Amino acid sequence: MLNYWLLGFAMMLVIEGLIPFLFPDIWRTTFQKLVSLTDGQLRFIGMTAMLSGLLILYWIK
Repeated sequence: MLNYWLLGFAMMLVIEGLIPFLFPDIWRTTFQKLVSLTDGQLRFIGMTAMLSGLLILYWIK
């Protein structure tokens, strides 16, 4: 079970690192735009990401 968690975490780090590695200017601009969002908007983005991840996990199983 721990192996699956570590595998998922490692894959997340690889995917999260691709954009800043390949497109640093775009990542920087996007990050600056994210900083200017309100708390509610950021929570909505977080909730959408979590629900998307849960749906993908459900779909895989």
